[in-house]
Amino acid sequence: MNVEFINPFLQSLLNVVSTMASMQLTPGKPRLKTDNLAKGDVSGLIGMVGPQTKGSMSITFEQSLALQIMQNMLGENPGTINDEVTDMVGEITNMVTGGAKNLLSDKGYDFEMATPVVVAGTGHRISHKADGTKIIMPFTSPYGTAYIEICFEN
Repeated sequence: MNVEFINPFLQSLLNVVSTMASMQLTPGKPRLKTDNLAKGDVSGLIGMVGPQTKGSMSITFEQSLALQIMQNMLGENPGTINDEVTDMVGEITNMVTGGAKNLLSDKGYDFEMATPVVVAGTGHRISHKADGTKIIMPFTSPYGTAYIEICFEN
């Protein structure tokens, strides 16, 4: 998988969380992912299709981090993952993909975005929309960890 394609998603996640929630995430080490098990409690998944490739991206948040982001963005903390939290995760997924789309269009890559799907619950699974290598990368904070997964057809 092309690093040039991955970095805009990572940059966009850091930018969205910093701008919208006044929170800094610390990028960890990327690695290959071989299963469909989510590492956190609530995930946003979005498919992308373009002339050059197709793929999908997901962002999974541990509950504690998702609740803190909600607290910082909206001044509310429901104490558990509810419809408002899943809506927020869907919006963050949309914003991250939109930001990456803008960065990638500057490099000549164009794609259309689907509507994000949000899945919640311990041990939920993420099914990427492409047959390609899956990369997962953790982003840590004092409130918990977010994981971004990117999968594009080779």
